[in-house]
Amino acid sequence: QVQLVESGGGLVQAGGSLRLSCAASGRTFSGYNMGWFRQPPGKEREFVATISWSGGSTVYADSVKGRFTISRDNAKNMLYLQLNSLKPEDTAVYYCNTDPYPFLPVRAMSPLDFGSWGQGTQVIVSS
Repeated sequence: QVQLVESGGGLVQAGGSLRLSCAASGRTFSGYNMGWFRQPPGKEREFVATISWSGGSTVYADSVKGRFTISRDNAKNMLYLQLNSLKPEDTAVYYCNTDPYPFLPVRAMSPLDFGSWGQGTQVIVSS
């Protein structure tokens, strides 16, 4: 079973940037699509971005398109999310997760498809 550890969150002013990281261990990293999700205060967890197993394809939620960039380093078993032009509504706990099976089509992942989550990393954007 894969273990996922998110890091890189913090407090930032609106318009600022952060880079989130997700370290994966316990299972082969390459071959599996990876995704970022977030849970704003008092709201349901939501999809943010997906990257294909090869890194060649990405999908973004409309709310972050053009501002966030998902990337991965298969050699290091690392997933990243670059957050630029942050807005107060980006305030949330951010989580990463991995498809349960390899080589699935890249798509906007549903948080309901995952039963296990890491501890997440908190992002707070002040206005």
